Amino acid sequence: MNDTLNNLSPLDGRYREKTQNSRANFSENALIKARLIAEIKWLSYFLTTFKPELIDTETNSKIDQLSKTIPEPLVARVKEIEKTTNHDVKAVELALAEEFKHSEKVQSLIHIFLTSEDINSLSYALMLKNAHVSLLSSTEQVIEELELLAQKNKDTAMMSRTHGQPASPTTLGKEINVFVTRIKKEYASLLKSKFCAKWGGATANYNPHFLAFPDEDWVSHSKDFLKQLDIDLTVVATQIEPHDYMAELFQNIQRINTIILDLNRDIWTYISLDYFSLKMSKNEVGSSTMPHKVNPIDFENAEGNIGLSNAIFSHLSEKLPVSRLQRDLSDSTVLRNIGTAYGYMEIAINSTLKGLSKLEANKKVISNDLEERYELLTEALQSFLRLEGKKDGYDQVKLLSRGQKMDKEMYLKAVEELIENSEYKKILMDLTPSKYIGLAAKLAEMK
Repeated sequence: MNDTLNNLSPLDGRYREKTQNSRANFSENALIKARLIAEIKWLSYFLTTFKPELIDTETNSKIDQLSKTIPEPLVARVKEIEKTTNHDVKAVELALAEEFKHSEKVQSLIHIFLTSEDINSLSYALMLKNAHVSLLSSTEQVIEELELLAQKNKDTAMMSRTHGQPASPTTLGKEINVFVTRIKKEYASLLKSKFCAKWGGATANYNPHFLAFPDEDWVSHSKDFLKQLDIDLTVVATQIEPHDYMAELFQNIQRINTIILDLNRDIWTYISLDYFSLKMSKNEVGSSTMPHKVNPIDFENAEGNIGLSNAIFSHLSEKLPVSRLQRDLSDSTVLRNIGTAYGYMEIAINSTLKGLSKLEANKKVISNDLEERYELLTEALQSFLRLEGKKDGYDQVKLLSRGQKMDKEMYLKAVEELIENSEYKKILMDLTPSKYIGLAAKLAEMK
């Protein structure tokens, strides 16, 4: 039997192949490697700055080697040691020490002046920074696909629906571009994201640091060290980095997820109206009993997974910045679920992209929906009555049109009887539902 059939989470079972980026960035393997990188980089900084006499050829070679690549056997060794220590970060320290058996003095300096949460805060910052590259890339892909769809349909006049009811016409391209501009705004915020760590020991006061080296500027040392890894220092902290930057990032992602969710629901609705058709895959089954069906499963899949992703991101954002006194342990188990939120998001975005690639606008259906829907022009008619100074213009048009369809003949008759200004009358007489789109075509291209 396939081992994945026994997985509890679909992220590692059914969707294993669809969550490769999230697994690479947030798996237990990735966390251990990030911790090892944090330890080895600090060892290198400390030796170079305070104990350069201990850097012999073998030490230098080992540090260089591990800084470039963390070997899988070392990761396995960490897990093996953890069975005895029952402490994951201590296991990292001990496993790394075995790599420097040639020098007890170097071994003694591994994890010098650090607490586990220094290592953890840096490790999660590194993992999130790595994942950010994929996040930006996937968001860019969604933007690009939507821009193409908007551009392709910028002039496709379409009936709007406000409250689900027929409303003043728009263009399909403009409605798609609404999502483009919303996502771009949040993307701009993502580009400004910062990743932070604390680096001041047990309660972030640099107690042993100052005791051993009272003349050193330890805040500057911490900043310089973290800068090498493109991580910002949280100068004032408790035992843990307060995770406010994580909450800001996760809420930013939630907003992007929510916009994409809104998009998926609109696309699903347009498909149900036959405004979009889906390019068919020969072997894909839409229904187990109705062979004719081509279901919008990609958009449905995206909607469900965005819901799961946002639920987790919401909890992460609310819980992580809260900790009792100088620190409680409740953040630790929660942090391990960051990858789950990213995993569901990865599935959702890829499903959205797959669905968008299948879309083809049914321009004839969209156009037919506008034909003979002259009641959609009543907004224009009552507006021109107002311009003529008729304060009851709205009520006059409401009596003619509310809750009923209006064909061309009825519309022209209303214009003839109600409008006095000849210039206004000509404008309204020449108007058709498909022409009444305002600036929609231009708005479809605005950034």
